[in-house]
Amino acid sequence: MATVQNITIDQGTTFSLDINLTNDDASAKDLSNYTVASQMRKSYEASTKIDFTCVKVNASGKVTISLTAAQTAAVKAGRYVYDVEITGTSPVETLRVLEGLVTVTPEVTKV
Repeated sequence: MATVQNITIDQGTTFSLDINLTNDDASAKDLSNYTVASQMRKSYEASTKIDFTCVKVNASGKVTISLTAAQTAAVKAGRYVYDVEITGTSPVETLRVLEGLVTVTPEVTKV
């Protein structure tokens, strides 16, 4: 079951979120055999998506999702849904590790 974490992104700014993944015994999850993907959409059924950049640190179980300032500037202010999934090759599995709502707040200062 995924952890629920709602996030706020300020339109026109750099966004980054660190996620620490652990095993049932609280040790860091080894992500060596996993890929990470994360997207946000206006609704669960929407075909238009925004892909987060995903970076993993294998031994530490740490994943970072991010968007550049240019990417967030292109997103219309409002509420979205997102999730983060990891897909393993050994073991073969796909796990949703994080999900929630994204609130994009409007930018006033435009450069």
